[in-house]
Amino acid sequence: MRKPFLSVIILLASMLSKSTVQAQNPQWNAAEIKLNLEKLNVLGSVLYFAAHPDDENTRLIAWLAQEKKYRTGYLSLTRGDGGQNLIGTEQGVELGLIRTQELLAARKIDKGEQFFSSAYDFGFSKTPEETFDFWDKQRVLAEAVWLIRKFRPDVIITRFPPDARGGHGHHQASAMLAHEAFKAAADPKQFTEQLQYVKPWQAKRLLWNTFNFGGQDNTREDQLKVDIGNYNALTGASYGEIAAHSRSSHKSQGFGSAAQRGSSIEYFEYVDGAPATASPLEGIDTSWKRIPNSGTVQSLITKVNQNYQIDKPESALPELLQLYKALNQIKDDYWRDQKKKEVEKLILACGGIWLESIAKKPDYAVGDQINVDNALIARRPDVTVQLVKLNGKEIHKNLVSNLLLKDTIAVNATNSTQPYWLNEPHAKGKFNVRDFSLTGYPENPDHPKVRFELMINGTTVTFDQNIQYKYTDPVRGEIYNPVVILPQLTAKSSSPLALTQNARSVKVNISFQKNGQAPAQSFRITPISIKGWEINPPSFDLQFNPDVSSLSKEITISPLNSAISSIDTLLFQVDQKDRLKEIKTIGYNHIPEIVYFPDVAIKMSNINLSNEVKRIAYIHGAGDLIPESLSAIGIKVDVLTGEQLLKGDLSGYDAVILGVRIFNVNKDIAQIQKTLLDYVSSGGTVLEQYNVSNGLVSKNLGPYAFGLGRNRVTDELATVHFDEKDPVFNYPNKITKADFDNWVQERGLYFAENIDKRYRTPISMQDPGEQLHKGSLLIANYGKGKFVYTSLSFFRQLPAGIPGAYRLFVNLLSKSK
Repeated sequence: MRKPFLSVIILLASMLSKSTVQAQNPQWNAAEIKLNLEKLNVLGSVLYFAAHPDDENTRLIAWLAQEKKYRTGYLSLTRGDGGQNLIGTEQGVELGLIRTQELLAARKIDKGEQFFSSAYDFGFSKTPEETFDFWDKQRVLAEAVWLIRKFRPDVIITRFPPDARGGHGHHQASAMLAHEAFKAAADPKQFTEQLQYVKPWQAKRLLWNTFNFGGQDNTREDQLKVDIGNYNALTGASYGEIAAHSRSSHKSQGFGSAAQRGSSIEYFEYVDGAPATASPLEGIDTSWKRIPNSGTVQSLITKVNQNYQIDKPESALPELLQLYKALNQIKDDYWRDQKKKEVEKLILACGGIWLESIAKKPDYAVGDQINVDNALIARRPDVTVQLVKLNGKEIHKNLVSNLLLKDTIAVNATNSTQPYWLNEPHAKGKFNVRDFSLTGYPENPDHPKVRFELMINGTTVTFDQNIQYKYTDPVRGEIYNPVVILPQLTAKSSSPLALTQNARSVKVNISFQKNGQAPAQSFRITPISIKGWEINPPSFDLQFNPDVSSLSKEITISPLNSAISSIDTLLFQVDQKDRLKEIKTIGYNHIPEIVYFPDVAIKMSNINLSNEVKRIAYIHGAGDLIPESLSAIGIKVDVLTGEQLLKGDLSGYDAVILGVRIFNVNKDIAQIQKTLLDYVSSGGTVLEQYNVSNGLVSKNLGPYAFGLGRNRVTDELATVHFDEKDPVFNYPNKITKADFDNWVQERGLYFAENIDKRYRTPISMQDPGEQLHKGSLLIANYGKGKFVYTSLSFFRQLPAGIPGAYRLFVNLLSKSK
């Protein structure tokens, strides 16, 4: 494990050589400045440890960070890639990108810090053993140990226990890893390759933050109890109010939360280390007394807090600048650097100093020069500021009080801004992050920056500012997004699916875009050959003339025999070295715009398919890719709004499909359902995809009664028992056991229960050690038509190009009874 650490020394050298603020300007009011001045006095730290975005106790994190003023971090082992999406169609890594930003938004509110491991959320897991089959346990453990040794928490708190009470297998696995890492981080004989950069660290104790929700009450009166329902006058909110605001950042999970006010008891069960009876950090000296020779620093912090004037924050600058220098004498590099970062932000806030670095365009290409407009202002009296350098360029300009100073520099775009965990294709249970030094970071630490060297009241302080792009939206106002650095060549295929029906060739058009300032370029494009498929042409050249930036090329994809049953992914190489990339953008108002560069990937699958379905209507639920998937097999899909459906004529459609979780998100579903049942009664087919039992807008899910449970089958290869005589498995396609091969992530979820006898339930399945579940597929004749409710995860299988899933789905839509 030594090789991945080769680049760590470079990173740590830059981190430890000079303390610099790397976050955006702290726009603190006078009360927030006071809170952060008080925080200078506290040298305690807590690491909260769980598996997913939303697992964290935001109220406790807010209380630890803002009431107790400890350095508080949340380690989410995964980015939530395997969950469901309540606000759009993104799944997998795209959902993880969204949830990463939602977690960062939550931390801005509760003031915690966010960390991740390389574990990939592959979907619901019922046991930790199954989880560890997919995660690289030793790698994730090494990462947890590295973060503990780097973050140096006094106390580690888990959200879940390591047994069945934790529910989700990921939850149980997170508790197991936390306990192993708690011990391993302190052991100099474990992960010794880390010790040239970090030291062993023994946290004082490991606690489990017990809970009473989800039908489980794990709290007991003999456990450590803390009331965290305080009201903080400096924030103007209780920690229940702060937590609701923070938790409501998890919009893709539908976790909008109501504020809680008043007394609120948190419970903690002892796991390891020194027991505690009064508080999580009991017995830990969190004052400056824990640091030798810190008397000067302590006296300056006391002085700055005593003399702080809420209407004149700049009066704190002399002591803050003295403190900044005095911290250099502290031998404990961890707390020295941490407190210098805090002081630097306070210097900016107390001086009313604001700075930004804005690119002239939203994106550039690798090799380009980024023209950056830098702006700087000091808005408090008696604050003298000189801009000494920008990225090492001598400037030496004095600021006039409350007047904006501007300067433009050019910055080289050296690397693309691809999220580091997506640089390599991920495995089923882990991201392949080669550079171990990136462990823990929520985003790229090497985002393009401008370094400001300022002389503030005679003292030199350095700040790093991320380069951004900003624009003004007529509704939302001023919008900031990270500047994007693109690959020099990107492309997009006309379809991500090449479904060759009955061994017939398909044509796919690929549009290429030359990015950047180079006037003319040529590229050699080579499809990466895959056994069983023929790609024509086998390679080709692109020549971009000075006045041309986009070209297109059509390729033909052919299976070499009709019996091919594999699902393969076609990738492309550029100039025999780099994989061809696509530009994908994810935009939601509650998070910054996300731009990333997945491989141009075309899923190839040969489907032996009979299909009489020509035209369907689709109504969105929470979001899925069923319309695009059906279009790939030649079905015309009309996406209708609820109003269009209610006012339109459905008789021209072979079937109507309801999007996933529509009964959870569409307030008009009762009216829509009545119209759909009239359509079924007249001879139509309605296929309704899965919903969840919590938050149903209407409980009348079909023509006859059934309920929803939480049963699911997470083994995507679990044996499927089905009634081979049922018409749905015989027309127009004969369904066999082979049609359930190659499914991804899961068989189905949130199965139906308490099912009226008028429904047929022709499928049953189970995970190992469980009883057979029959609620994944319900079919009922109603009038002249057919109603289908299915919890099978077609929303995952069809975009993945699974042949059998397409064959069964077409059967469900067809007119057979």
